[in-house]
Parts: sequence; structure tokens; C-alpha cells
Amino acid sequence: MKIATWNVNSVKARLQHLLAWLKSAQPDVALLQELKCIADAFPRLEIEDLGYNCAVIGQKSYNGVAILSKRPMEDLLEGLPGDKTDTQARYLEATVEGVRVASLYLPNGNPVASEKYPYKLAWMARLEAHVRDRLALEEPLILGGDYNVAPSDEDVYDPARFKDDALARPETRRAFRSLLNLGLTEAFRALHREPHLYSYWDYGRAFDDDEGLRIDHFLLSPQAADRLASCEIDREPRKQAKPSDHTPVCLELRD
Repeated sequence: MKIATWNVNSVKARLQHLLAWLKSAQPDVALLQELKCIADAFPRLEIEDLGYNCAVIGQKSYNGVAILSKRPMEDLLEGLPGDKTDTQARYLEATVEGVRVASLYLPNGNPVASEKYPYKLAWMARLEAHVRDRLALEEPLILGGDYNVAPSDEDVYDPARFKDDALARPETRRAFRSLLNLGLTEAFRALHREPHLYSYWDYGRAFDDDEGLRIDHFLLSPQAADRLASCEIDREPRKQAKPSDHTPVCLELRD
């Protein structure tokens, strides 16, 4: 099973890029983030024409996540448990052929001095509580998405510049490690030790100068990690005209 995660930074603005990439890469499951549209405006027909089922939770102009699957999806969970007042469209979970997959768009948290950073840390705490419950089921679980977390200085082109950024602050990294300490495996780092490989580059000259961040991740339960065959960053979509500022990360599971 091939599973990809991609923050598309507006699915309508990036639709032709998305369709071309789905045709080329042929993931069995694609986890999308930052749709920036309500569910009714999602380009379902164009994507279904490529053989995908679509599960979507949207939000006008902001956030929004989706799961695209060539196989049937079951037991959808819309929204991260733990705060019924949270209306931001950031979490969607489903089962595909016995594998539980989640598409998540973790809050950015900047500026740190605003209410956005406590919200980010509270969201991460809710995620940890939810994952702890899911791990008790001892099932293959894959949490993919834009975590807005650079786990270490090796994942940032200029650590000094980002030391006070919400993506790299010690509290953020501590919360990410706490997730891993539940027994999760960070798929890319399980297979790649090379520093300074990125999944996000700001607009302007950042991509040409390779001034990036690695903030898009897959976290795997032990049952999923046992089946991990590969995990790679696909830089090709970031080379296109008017691209998303993120590029897909793809993993493969053995049968």
C-alpha cells in the first residue's frame, strides 16, 4: 500500500498539479491538508474520475483536510477528540483495508506571543491522548500530515533563525517527542539519517536556494512500522509553476 501526505495550500488553486501528480504517483491513499474550501466546494468529481473515494472536512478559506483512497473507507472520524468547542477543520481519520489512517493539519502556532501557540500545544496534547487510545487497539495506525513541527535542528536550514519560531521551539519539540514516546515511529527518520532534507520551502528563492524545513511527517504504530518498506520526499511537484509551498511525502507498506 502506497500512502502519501501533501499540504496542497488550496486544493482549487492547485487542482491541476494535484490531478497530474495523482496520475503520475498513483498513491493508494493520499492525505491532503490546507484545502482552504468547504466540503461542498471540494473538486470531488475530478478526483473521483481518477478512481478515488473522497472523505473531506472543509473550512472556508482556511484549514481543511481530506483522505483520498482507491479502496473503500470505513469508520470515519471527523475532528480531533478532546475539545467540542474546536471548530477548525484539522483532523480526519478512516480505516482502509485494515489500516487506520489520519490526515492531520497541526496548528502553526505563530506568533508565539498570541493565543495561537497555546492552542497549538493544547492540540498536540489532545492528539497524544487520542493516539494513546488508538494504540491500545494494537492496529496498524498511520498519522500523516503537516505537523508544523521541525523535530530537530537537522530539519531546519537555519536553526538559529528558527529557534524562537513555533515550529522549532523546545516546547513544540518536546510535545512531538512525547508523541513518539508513546511507541510511534517517525517513518522518514527510521530510514534516512541525512540532515537537511526538506518538505517545505517558502515562496521566493527558498526552493532554489534549498532553504527549507521538514515539517510533513508520518508517525506509525508498531504494527504499521513492522510493514514499513520506504518513505521518500517527492520534490518534483515543488518545481512546478505556482506550486504549493509543500511537497508530497510518500511511504509504502509491505503486504
